[in-house]
Amino acid sequence: MNAIDCRDLTKSYQDFTLDHITFSLPTGCILGLVGENGAGKSTTLKLLMNALSRDKGTVSLLGSDNKSPTFLQTKQDIGVVLDDACLPEVITPQELGKLMALTYIHWNQAQYEHYLDRFAIPRKKQFKNFSRGMKMKLAIAAALSHEAKLLLLDEATSGLDPMIRDEVLDVFNDFTRDEDHTVVFSSHIVSDLEKICDYIAFLHKGKLILFEEKDRLLEEYALIKLSPQQLAELDPDALVGVKENPYGAEALVCRAQIPTDFIPEHTSLEDIILFLAKDQELPQ
Repeated sequence: MNAIDCRDLTKSYQDFTLDHITFSLPTGCILGLVGENGAGKSTTLKLLMNALSRDKGTVSLLGSDNKSPTFLQTKQDIGVVLDDACLPEVITPQELGKLMALTYIHWNQAQYEHYLDRFAIPRKKQFKNFSRGMKMKLAIAAALSHEAKLLLLDEATSGLDPMIRDEVLDVFNDFTRDEDHTVVFSSHIVSDLEKICDYIAFLHKGKLILFEEKDRLLEEYALIKLSPQQLAELDPDALVGVKENPYGAEALVCRAQIPTDFIPEHTSLEDIILFLAKDQELPQ
């Protein structure tokens, strides 16, 4: 069973449209949702949870249509961390645990206490006095403590220092060791996505430019540096994107279509995304 089936999902505002988004995510995977600010990442996550009303399309999470009467029960199996981590200003982590126990059937207080300790979260400090990073850690601790099968995370590592980010990424990775667990993880920190994601979805100006396995992307595309003569001789069909300069060019290419004497540079997921973001689409 797929954890998420999204078909023709569309939402229009006066100056922005999330345009006919379609993808399916297998259970047990981590999906990295990447795109520039305003690309539609947060809108997509809110539409998946039916926190926004869609204009068109269908969404199924954990086998349940998100507009069906059964979805209220399905929400018990979904953990959500939004980028603004909305919680009452005066609530403390200790009080939040009591509130969550009344909200979620499978609330695990011992697990929650474990994450409070692991993330060094003070139990009696009010939420309004937390830094952004501490607020995100508290929201993550709560999301991981009610036996969720699906996590929807919007910029969950934003505001965290590198050491804590690595620890949180390890937590998400451990979460999906259970093949019934799935994560959708939106982030502008592409290196985080490269570390843990199985699939990458790239949103650009409200359109889904690609949805692909991360390893396949890294195997299929390469970054090369070219002289003007080499660029002129290169098969145009091999080019995904190119940045020219007075001395030549840097190009993202399809590995299988470049001559054997061309030596690829180290290519990261961020390289691929940056080229695609410049109004380039993958070759058909």
